[in-house]
Amino acid sequence: MIEWEESELPIKTQAELLSLNRSSLYYKPVEPSPEEVMIKHKIDEIYTKFPFFGSRRVTHRLNNHEGMIINRKTVQRHMREMGIAGIAPGPNLSKRNHQHRIYPYLLRGLSIQYPNHVWGIDITYIRLNRGWMYLVAIIDWFSRYVVSWELDQTLEMDFVVEAVKRAFSEHKPVIMNSDQGSHFTSSQYIDLLKEKEVTISMDGKGRALDNIITERLWRTVKYEEVYLKDYESPREARKGINNFLTFYNHERPHQSLGYNTPASLFLV
Repeated sequence: MIEWEESELPIKTQAELLSLNRSSLYYKPVEPSPEEVMIKHKIDEIYTKFPFFGSRRVTHRLNNHEGMIINRKTVQRHMREMGIAGIAPGPNLSKRNHQHRIYPYLLRGLSIQYPNHVWGIDITYIRLNRGWMYLVAIIDWFSRYVVSWELDQTLEMDFVVEAVKRAFSEHKPVIMNSDQGSHFTSSQYIDLLKEKEVTISMDGKGRALDNIITERLWRTVKYEEVYLKDYESPREARKGINNFLTFYNHERPHQSLGYNTPASLFLV
C-alpha cells in the first residue's frame, strides 16, 4: 500500500486505485491478541451455524462444547464488536439516535416473482489468520445473485454506503430488506433508499430467520471459502472473496434454482 502521507496522490485517488474505502487507508489497526482472535473465530462459527442464538446460548456452547471458561458478559462484548445481532460498534453507531427509524417487516407471506423484486442487505464477520474484517453484501432474493459487496477492516458507515451506491448504479429493487442494526436505521442509509423510491423492510427484532436468504449466503461463503482458507492479510481475503463471489454468481448451480446459476436468472 502507498504511504499516503508521503505521496502526491490524493487519498481518494489512492483508494480508487487500490479498490479500497478511504476509511481503510486511514485506519491503522492494533494487533489483537491470539486469545481474542480465537474467541471471536469460535463465536463466528457458532453464530454462522445457529444464527438464532443469542449471547446466552453462545456462551453455553463455548463452555460446554468448545472447552472454554468464559462468562456471558465477555461473550456479549465480543458479539457487539463483531456486529452480531444487529449491533454495530463505532463512533455514533453503538446505539440508535432520535433520527434512526424502524420499518415493518414486509416479506412474510410475500411471493417473490422476479429479479429486483426484493433485495436483502447484511453484514458479517470474516476471519483472518491474525484478525478479522467485515463483509457487507446485497443479494437478490429471487435469483440469489450477489448484486454488490464491500469488505472493510472497520464497521464504519462508508463501506455500507459504497455497496448500496454501487448496486443502485445498475439496478434497483422494489423492496430492500435488512435487520434493525444501526447501519440500516441510519439516515444515510434510509435517505439513499428513499431517493431511489425503494420500499424499506426490516426484520423483526431478534428474528434472524426473517433474513434467511442472506443467512444462507453467509453459510455458503464461510463453509465453501472462508473456513477452508487461512487469509494472512486483508488483500488476500479480498482476492479470495472476490473470486468466490464471482464463482457463486456465474458458475455455482443452486438446487433451489433448479440447478441454475444466480446470474442466469438475474442477468436476463
